Amino acid sequence: MGRTARESAPWIFWPIAALWDLLAFVLGLTGRLVGAAVGLLLLVIGLALSITLILIPIGVPLAIVGFLLLLRSIL
Repeated sequence: MGRTARESAPWIFWPIAALWDLLAFVLGLTGRLVGAAVGLLLLVIGLALSITLILIPIGVPLAIVGFLLLLRSIL
């Protein structure tokens, strides 16, 4: 796992490094939430396109990409 702010920075700078680690954590969590939302949206659109038989070649790969993005965001 990654090093904490206290382990990687000199004692004088560890509060700044701790804030930086907190910011990185929040941005990482936000990225996962956005990725999950986009994945769910692509999955739903892909399934909706697959209902119409003509657009199956577009809908199935779109649903697969959405599912994989959603799976990656969760895990």
